[in-house]
Amino acid sequence: MSPVVVTEMESSIVQVELNRPDRRNAFEPEMIQLLNNTFQEISKREDVRVVILSGQGESFCAGADLNWMKSMVQFSKTENIQDSNELYQMFSTIYDCPHPVIGKIHGHAMGGGVGLVSVCDLVAIERDTKLAFSEVKLGLVPSVISPFVMKKISMKDSLELFLTGETFTAEKASQIGLAQFVGTKDEVEDYVFGKSDMLKSAGPKAVRDTKKLIRAVSGEMSEKIRQLTVNTISERRVSKEGQEGLLSFFEKRKPKWVQ
Repeated sequence: MSPVVVTEMESSIVQVELNRPDRRNAFEPEMIQLLNNTFQEISKREDVRVVILSGQGESFCAGADLNWMKSMVQFSKTENIQDSNELYQMFSTIYDCPHPVIGKIHGHAMGGGVGLVSVCDLVAIERDTKLAFSEVKLGLVPSVISPFVMKKISMKDSLELFLTGETFTAEKASQIGLAQFVGTKDEVEDYVFGKSDMLKSAGPKAVRDTKKLIRAVSGEMSEKIRQLTVNTISERRVSKEGQEGLLSFFEKRKPKWVQ
């Protein structure tokens, strides 16, 4: 069986690919743990200059895996807190990676998939990509990803996209600050490797120190934020509304709150 995360290094550039194409690279516990471990190891290496995060197949990342979501229906709040902490840690580890992380996005980025987009430093996205913070449609909350996403987008845009759960375009993602570049597949490829070459031409320690400086000036993530986000999603998952939202999704029917 192929690993759900594939890592390859060439000329100081590490390419990390999500490798569940048959599931649109939806993440579940194994992928979450592997991504966390992979970025922890990459962070320790001084021979790495750039990290490129992408997904194999037709989509970058469809968010949470359906089978994993089904299991959540039976989780206790304590189990949900542990599960949510592991998810937060994955995003945090990528966000805190000292090396520049470039996201190469295509197809779909839904829910937690947009969370992965948000923890990349530079993002190039194919023009026909669709994105959504779809959690509210399931009676849930984009809780764990919210502090990372809101480092890049405004409260105004968060209110519109978090509250409605609507699908939005790559152009919209660029306009609100989630991406630096939108183009065709070839143009995205050129952008990613063009920026990689620029980053490799800069002083490696200067790049790492500059990224650290930007993080510090813009405000570090706090333990208080982590606890708030983890507790919020855990309470939502075990709530009557959250349970109804998940069950209605799996039963392919409208939730009871839809008139």
